[in-house]
Amino acid sequence: MAINDESEIRELLGQKRRIAVVGASPNPARASNGVLAFLVAQGHNVIAVNPGHAGTTIHGAPVVATLADVEPPAEIVDIFRNSDDAGSAVDEAIVHGAKAVWMQLGVINDAAAKRADAAGLVVVMDRCPKIEIPRLGLLR
Repeated sequence: MAINDESEIRELLGQKRRIAVVGASPNPARASNGVLAFLVAQGHNVIAVNPGHAGTTIHGAPVVATLADVEPPAEIVDIFRNSDDAGSAVDEAIVHGAKAVWMQLGVINDAAAKRADAAGLVVVMDRCPKIEIPRLGLLR
């Protein structure tokens, strides 16, 4: 199920550097925009997933239409969707071959988390890497 142990989150963020941000927005007022910018600034290899902006870039990260367009596969899929819609993003992450799914603050989908866990993915729910990275001393 979802991990809450600080050492496990530290290990995940410290080892996995290729991150797909599903629901990334070019709008600076959106949380996904700020988190994506932060991850890029921290040296992560970030790919934004947003079908309405495919072929562009956000903070230097290429934007693709679907998770299936991310090659090679992302290690972490960071999901900016509401809790109900997060389930389909988790299912795509499983098919994609991701190692982990990360559901943002306020995004909780226990059924999707169970599917991801059963498929061998690490699951983080209701947390934000922009908060966790500095809190855990992982700033670069």
